[in-house]
Amino acid sequence: MRFQLTEDQRALRAGVRELLARRFGREALRAAVDEPGRLDRALWRELGAAGFFALRLPEERGGVGLGLPEAVLAFEEAGRVLLPGPLVATHLAAGEVPGAAAGEAVVADVGACGLVEWLAEADVVRGDAAGSVPLRSVDPLTPLHRVPAARGVDPVAVLLTAAEQLGGATRACELAVQHARAREQFGQPIGGFQAVKHLCADMLVRTETARAAVYAAAVTADPADIDTARLLADEAAVRGARDCLQVHGGMGFTWEFEVHLHLKRAWVRTHRAGDATESEERLAVDLLAQSS
Repeated sequence: MRFQLTEDQRALRAGVRELLARRFGREALRAAVDEPGRLDRALWRELGAAGFFALRLPEERGGVGLGLPEAVLAFEEAGRVLLPGPLVATHLAAGEVPGAAAGEAVVADVGACGLVEWLAEADVVRGDAAGSVPLRSVDPLTPLHRVPAARGVDPVAVLLTAAEQLGGATRACELAVQHARAREQFGQPIGGFQAVKHLCADMLVRTETARAAVYAAAVTADPADIDTARLLADEAAVRGARDCLQVHGGMGFTWEFEVHLHLKRAWVRTHRAGDATESEERLAVDLLAQSS
């Protein structure tokens, strides 16, 4: 199985990264945190114009005509910069909900855990959102509602969420290494101390293991591979953000730093499209079936 990105895939990833760096940099992230619950509709339309939501939609239906591996690369970049909004729900609705592909409509989805992200900002809600109750979300950039009726799990939603987790884990590792190189204690960078080296090395190992699993699942689209990717990406994102906070010390919890936002987003994503327990149970059933 080939995991090296093609030239076109590398160009796609670079293009998405450049777009997000230009439209959702540090200042935009701070502004979004200062106005929780407000979605930047202009950015949403720009994402639509760039083909973010129509990546997998066939060209004859007005889409880009690419596949799941390319969508995974785009969502990895979105996770890397903590891009807010119901990205997965709107992407999955492209071609089915008018305006979703072009970013003219914001689509929310009732998740398998009975949670709905960005319900108040949504133009269209897929699933039964009757009786929804607002929740206090730990992530200031992901408003949540709980609904009585949950929907089934969409494996593509699970994989794209794993891709976002992978992007968050990658960014947390980068932030930890940058801080370990710059911050000095006892006359030397803290990255020179063995305990900090081990934290950073463990973050990298978890991230690259998750990357291999996520990219493999994007190629095979096998449900068991997707569940494996989800579990590894969740671990890389949550534990990576925690370790990054430890490297930063107390200042990592302040609003001047984005580190704590990665941990909060990672926590919320672990409950999107079902939770880890469901993935573990499906994997157990699959393994038992193979051994019988």
